[in-house]
Amino acid sequence: MAEEWKDLEATAEDADLEPKEYEDSNIRVLEGLEAVRKRPGMYIGTTSAGGLHHLVYEIVDNAIDEVQSGVCDTVRVTLNPDGSVTVKDNGRGIPGGINPQTGLPTLEVVYTKLHAGGKFGDGGYKVAGGLHGVGASVANALSEWMEVVSCHNGQKFSERFTRGEVARPFACEGETDDHGVCVTFKPDGEIFEVLEFDYDTLLNRMREQAFLNAGVRIILEDTRPDMERSDDLHYEGGIASYVDYLNTLKHCERIHPDIIYMSTGKSLPSAEVAIQYNDSYNETVISFANSMTTIEGGTHETGFRSALTRVLNDYARRIGALKDADKNLSGEDVREGITAVISIKMEDAQFESQTKSKLGNSEIRTLVENMMNVKLAEYLEENPASGKLIIEKALAASRAREAARKAREMTRRKSVLEGSTLPGKLADCQERRADLTELYLVEGDSAGGSAKDGRDSRFQAILPLRGKVLNVEKARLDKVYANQSLIPIIQALGCGIGEDFDITKLRYGKIIIMADADVDGSHIRILLLTFFFRHMKQLIEDGHVYLAQPPLYKVHRGKIVKYAFNDAERDRIIAELGPQSEAERYKGLGEMDPDQLWETTMDPTYRTLLKVEINDAIACDEAFSALMGDQVEPRREFIEKNAKFAVNLDI
Repeated sequence: MAEEWKDLEATAEDADLEPKEYEDSNIRVLEGLEAVRKRPGMYIGTTSAGGLHHLVYEIVDNAIDEVQSGVCDTVRVTLNPDGSVTVKDNGRGIPGGINPQTGLPTLEVVYTKLHAGGKFGDGGYKVAGGLHGVGASVANALSEWMEVVSCHNGQKFSERFTRGEVARPFACEGETDDHGVCVTFKPDGEIFEVLEFDYDTLLNRMREQAFLNAGVRIILEDTRPDMERSDDLHYEGGIASYVDYLNTLKHCERIHPDIIYMSTGKSLPSAEVAIQYNDSYNETVISFANSMTTIEGGTHETGFRSALTRVLNDYARRIGALKDADKNLSGEDVREGITAVISIKMEDAQFESQTKSKLGNSEIRTLVENMMNVKLAEYLEENPASGKLIIEKALAASRAREAARKAREMTRRKSVLEGSTLPGKLADCQERRADLTELYLVEGDSAGGSAKDGRDSRFQAILPLRGKVLNVEKARLDKVYANQSLIPIIQALGCGIGEDFDITKLRYGKIIIMADADVDGSHIRILLLTFFFRHMKQLIEDGHVYLAQPPLYKVHRGKIVKYAFNDAERDRIIAELGPQSEAERYKGLGEMDPDQLWETTMDPTYRTLLKVEINDAIACDEAFSALMGDQVEPRREFIEKNAKFAVNLDI
């Protein structure tokens, strides 16, 4: 039995657990920043690359708060050769006096005390993303060292910290003509799994902030050896420029030439929305609150969606595109092909967590709805040509949705998508608890046969892929339901797609794509990933999708057999085994016998799996549009730029 499955199978009834003593001494109080270092995931989500970059975001967000207060117009972010990063702004700087509440220097309070800052209603900031006042102190706690220099009211102050503790006391260094804050910190290797910043990841975030704060200049530069580059980000058009940029990335035709921009004005709370439709079948709606990405949406996004549907339906009936007997267009219909950016700013933004993923202020829904009810309706009346094109796009989506419904009902009548019916080629597993099971999507019948014979049938299910997988980037949902290569996958997973998708009905905890380690295998992987990204995105977001890593070579000398996953590893093993060793390249998974496939690719004890993650939804959207879209030139440019990273592409 695989150890991983054995561990998961154990239950409380199987274990002989004696209750431990529970005394007053068992209650521990974590002082100061100790709690942050003890449980970093509570504050930055993860200690992997995402958490590493989150430290930079927290410090930059403080500078953006100055931008939104109208006292800063330039932010510079520098990746230093020693692995540290510097964030410098030309805002007001941090006051250099003693904080009356704590008796400590104000600068020290900001960087060592949780829930401390100028964002708690005392007039420091009207608009701020840093709701909880923990960003600067968390970044300090999780850094090997941090150096802060603040120029405020003609005086220069500094202080240095080591893992959140004062290393060099607060000091005044004299007079200066500068103003603003300069923070340099080096993430702590005791906390983070990776310590190397990715320039492109930071660039995406900095570009986003530059779009959201029209007029600000954000300079990102990399001074690390052999990695030198820089970008000067400055967009006077704000979120309208953002929508134009996003549609350029999609390499699609735009339905109407102009970008629809709406705003309530500068008085708080304020809302602004920018919209443009393209000829794709996918929607891109991105929302922000006080320049913080609200990945899970919230009240501003709810208001946008409801108003968009209402206004377009009213307009469609007014121009006669919808008759009295016709059903209204659905939300999915009016959002097909849309690219939209929603940005709100307010004094008391209520987020659901420190990561600020969902906005909760109920009044913001009304604010956004009222704005769009008036201004989107005005745009449509004043621009009838664009309005007609948008309605025609939505009507086409509605017809396709109706065709998809009929196709879905027909396939259900044939028992193809019924949850109780499984595809004929599926070799299911014995275990029924989804969190313990794995489904291998295997390229080809030959490899499927080896996988069936080599698997552990208690928790591993095998589904050989049938025929050519549909490129869903170029197809609406009705084509998906009619495709014989995708129906068995939908059926086996059991959670449906589109309107029917329900993650709670998922039958397998891991969905593992196992294809040959060649160009054809890569194509199959990208087709399947496109399908999951466009129609079952939550599977990726919740960490259910994996890529198997079959070896490229079998290296042997006598009875000694080892496997290599790339050329460099093959050469290392040959050197290790000696000149009499031989290397055989596998042409495909079907060449492996069941024992070899189990040992190299399926045994949880020794295999390597790559979890598919969405670290940047916009970058993923760009990649799928470029690779799987109709235009050749963007695909060629993408491949030329990324070919050397193709094996380990982190989607």
